[in-house]
Amino acid sequence: MSASPVRTPDAANPHGMTKRGWWLVGLNILIPGSAQLLAGSRRLGRFGVGATFTLWAVIVLALVVWFLWPTALLTVVTFSASLWIIAAVLVFYAALWVVLTLDTLRLVRLIRTLPSARAWIAGLATLSLVFFSGGAGYAAFLASTAGGFVSDVFVVAPPKDPVNGRYNFMLLGVDSGPDREGLRPDSITVVSVDATTGAATMIGIPRNLEDVPFPEDSPLYAKYPNGYGADDGCEVDVCYINSIYTEVTLVSPEMYPNAVAEGSDPGIEAVRDAVEGVTGLTIQYYALIEMQGFIDLVDSLGGVDVTVETAVPIHTDDTFTDVAEWIGPGVVHLDGYHALWYARSRHDTTDYDRMQRQHQLQQAIIEQFSPANVLSKFQAVAAAGARLVETDIPQSALGFFVDLAGKTRELPITQLELTPVNDVDPEYPDYGYIHDLVANATAPIEATPAP
Repeated sequence: MSASPVRTPDAANPHGMTKRGWWLVGLNILIPGSAQLLAGSRRLGRFGVGATFTLWAVIVLALVVWFLWPTALLTVVTFSASLWIIAAVLVFYAALWVVLTLDTLRLVRLIRTLPSARAWIAGLATLSLVFFSGGAGYAAFLASTAGGFVSDVFVVAPPKDPVNGRYNFMLLGVDSGPDREGLRPDSITVVSVDATTGAATMIGIPRNLEDVPFPEDSPLYAKYPNGYGADDGCEVDVCYINSIYTEVTLVSPEMYPNAVAEGSDPGIEAVRDAVEGVTGLTIQYYALIEMQGFIDLVDSLGGVDVTVETAVPIHTDDTFTDVAEWIGPGVVHLDGYHALWYARSRHDTTDYDRMQRQHQLQQAIIEQFSPANVLSKFQAVAAAGARLVETDIPQSALGFFVDLAGKTRELPITQLELTPVNDVDPEYPDYGYIHDLVANATAPIEATPAP
């Protein structure tokens, strides 16, 4: 039986050695480990080929699950523990491909190949090394970054069920600073999402809403049975809905003794009760968004485009009179600094105008920031998000919500502002009328019968 020209080549034949070199490098690219099976350590080759086939099987299984049950795959890859495991596996494969590629180059014996082919063979092996090992290393970096982000931001808890077929998220935009005693939400929005279709309604609640009712099972109902501050005032200077966070946090946190253990805090739970009383909806989850962190998030994603109907000023002092710069009118690309001013500017404007601009920005972010955009800048996005968001959304629900958000991005978002534009007077609100508005805005859309 003749010897194999691959395992026992004629080293004195440069043409044969060159052909063998191309084959070994090509096999290392197609089936890592196969070059060692044919020309080197069979033990290393068996290990490399086995690891390669295992990876292929996992990829095929993931693709099958993605097409048949995408939520299941998203759930797996949005757990922090799963992401750390994925990162470790990717590091293993990156190291394995380095070992196999360098060993393949050793087996090629470049010095015995044709001089004109040596650089090409070595270059192809190097490119494959950079592509496979470098790609796996970068993917491991993304997975570990995502794992840290998920662990820092999202809680470990069982998911909650939809109520009347909907998930309702309370978004609180807060602005802290040395001149403020505690936090007061400058922006309160409820995003109500159909759990099946992803159709979303954004409900804007003015921060100066008065006589806010509480559900009867709320600790605040006993103190304010006729609404927040309706009878004898409240414990802070003004009895608006955005004062409830401050009052409970500073004066009566004992009203919500289990809040911290449940991934929240007393002030947030008080505002959740208030928002449920205002809208008649059950709020399953909240997200508190720190305004300064908002700058970093928008910058990390490369800015956001909005259509500015009326120019918005950037003012320079607390009197809101001196203007340093104007935003718009027209289609404007906003970085984080200008996006925050667009949302917050008070010069020659009303709270209701600010609410409209804030919701315009929220909708623009949802529509413009695609998964590909987020992925390409993931490290910066994750860092900004960890500084930006506090939430009680559990890791176990992330997969489902990521899938649901994909549906939401494909549909128009319904806007409902609880302001005079919809005949709501924040100073003398009719909460029965408000409940009707909310119920109509969140009612399932009936399919149009075919003609």
